[in-house]
Amino acid sequence: MWTFTTDVEEYAAVAEAFLLADPVGNTVPLTVLANIRAGMPADDAYFGWWTSDGEVRGAAFRTPPHPVGLARMPVESIAPLVAALKGEIPEVMGPLELTEALAEALGEPGSVLSERLYRLGTLTIPDTDGRGRLAAVADFPLLVAWFLAFGDEVGLGIGRDPAQQVQHRLAGRQLFLWEADGAPVSLAALSPAAGGVCRIGPVYTPPTRRRRGYGAAVTAFASQVALETRCEQVVLFTDLANPTSNAVYRSIGYEPVSDYAQVSFGSLP
Repeated sequence: MWTFTTDVEEYAAVAEAFLLADPVGNTVPLTVLANIRAGMPADDAYFGWWTSDGEVRGAAFRTPPHPVGLARMPVESIAPLVAALKGEIPEVMGPLELTEALAEALGEPGSVLSERLYRLGTLTIPDTDGRGRLAAVADFPLLVAWFLAFGDEVGLGIGRDPAQQVQHRLAGRQLFLWEADGAPVSLAALSPAAGGVCRIGPVYTPPTRRRRGYGAAVTAFASQVALETRCEQVVLFTDLANPTSNAVYRSIGYEPVSDYAQVSFGSLP
């Protein structure tokens, strides 16, 4: 049985322990929960949990304009979820086996972004010219421009107001830059720790600065900061259609965990 609420603390009281049982696999729902508690706007959000045999065995959420998000849970939770939401799931993100089950229930998707979740094993610091640093308020215009460019490039947008996102993430010390010749050349963001896990993303290097190792360097720098000061494990998602980024992250120590997908069935309201 699925139960839904708009009260994030009611949801947390019931579902957080379930999510924390797999903090790597549930990095997205746990990070969303941490961000809302830290003041991230979540207008019109809703949260749900699936109970089977008297135990919480699944969770889902929606923080518009983002897709419905799925925790790691049994495939048998999907048909009841579709029924509970009356089929109103225009877009979803989650573990591949769950998004495939949704596609079977809802019909042919409009688009599919295939992703892979990686977890950092032994970090390898690349030998790249330049240095990493925490982003500062003076970087604000550049960061907003790069967030917009990233959203345009991946074709998914970035959700709410990018200036608001950057402001929130700057205040949380979540944005890192790689500098070469005294100028920023690459960006990596780091989510707050949730269940002992931090997540890297987005990572963005302007086209004119690519193929010089800056993306690997800034990712390694942010990962090192995370392990030294913020969390026990670091994860990230990659686009499976981009073999270059997958190879880059493997080269600095990231190891594949499991596959995910973001699937669109229509226009988001």
